[in-house]
Amino acid sequence: MGLLDNKIALITGTGRGIGHGIAVRFAREGADVVCCSRTEANAAKAAADVAALGRRSWAHAVDVGDAAAVSALTEKILAEAGRVDILVNNAGVTRDGLLMRMSEADWDAVLDTNLKGCFNWIKSLSRAMLKQRAGRIINVASIIGLIGNAGQCNYAASKAGIFGLTKSVAREFASRGITCNAIAPGFIETDMTAAIGAEMRQKLLAQVPLARLGSPDDVASVALFLASGLAGYVTGQVVTVDGGMVM
Repeated sequence: MGLLDNKIALITGTGRGIGHGIAVRFAREGADVVCCSRTEANAAKAAADVAALGRRSWAHAVDVGDAAAVSALTEKILAEAGRVDILVNNAGVTRDGLLMRMSEADWDAVLDTNLKGCFNWIKSLSRAMLKQRAGRIINVASIIGLIGNAGQCNYAASKAGIFGLTKSVAREFASRGITCNAIAPGFIETDMTAAIGAEMRQKLLAQVPLARLGSPDDVASVALFLASGLAGYVTGQVVTVDGGMVM
C-alpha cells in the first residue's frame, strides 16, 4: 500500500529537478500524476517516467502565469482525470540581476511565474477542491524568500509572497478539509547547481551545517508527507529543507 494510493496529483514544473523528483516519488507511492511544464517535451518526459511505474499520467504544456490558459487547462484536466486531490505548485524561473539594473520585464517574468502561477492554479482548482471537501495544496518556495539574496530581489519577493499566499489560503480553505503548506528548499542538486564551479560549491557547502547539498528526493520526501494522510493536521506551515541553513 502506498501513501498516495488512488490519489490524483497535479504538479507544475515537472520537466526536471525538484518537480520531476516529486512526480516520480508520488507515482511510486500510488498516485496518478498530471505533469505540467512550459513545453510539451518536458511534460511528456515526466509523464512517461510516471507511466513506467505503472501509474496513469497526463502531459500538458502551459504558461502558469497565464490565467486564461491555466483556467482552460484546469477544465480539460478535470474532464480527463475526474478530479485533482493534490496540487503541487513547483514551476519557477530566475532572472537574476542587481536591483538598480533589473528591468521591469525581468521583475514581471519572475513574479508572474513564481507567485502568480501559484495563485492561478489554486484559484482554478479551488471550486473543485472545495466541492470535494478534501485536498492538499503544496507550494514550493525557497529559503531565499526567508533570508533574501543580493541580485535576486525579484526571486526573493516572489518566494516570500508564496509564504503569505500559503497562510491565507490555509485559513480560507481549512473548514473544507483542504490543507495548504509551503516547502522552502535550500541548495539542491539540480542542473543549475551542477554548473557552478568548485570554489563556489565549497562556499555554498560552508553555509550548510549538514555539509552537503540536498537532492530533489529530499524535497520530494517532505512533499510526500504533506500530500499524505500523515499530515492531516498540518496546514499553513513553511517547511525548510535546507540542511540546517535557516534555523
